[in-house]
Amino acid sequence: MSEPTTEHLNNRHRDTLLQIFQHPTSHNIEWPAVVSLLEAVGSAKQQHDGKFVVTVGGETEVFTHPKHKDIDVQQVVDLRRMLTNAGYRAVVDELENKGKEV
Repeated sequence: MSEPTTEHLNNRHRDTLLQIFQHPTSHNIEWPAVVSLLEAVGSAKQQHDGKFVVTVGGETEVFTHPKHKDIDVQQVVDLRRMLTNAGYRAVVDELENKGKEV
């Protein structure tokens, strides 16, 4: 499998990706932005019960739509794991390094 790249990601996707990997964990990552990112890097299909079946790389997980507009810390942890396993940690490192070159 080849390394993921950022060509298919718009600025909002890149910002959301950086927020997911931010330490300490960001508490204001909006669900619609996450779904948009997941659709760009994999798939996010909403089921009739409102849950989302998300596939990134070779990994599939079910996410529940958050009660509020922002995802919770456990969802951030799960997304980090999925995105890291799909190679997106390297993309985040690349984006962070570009930001430091300014």
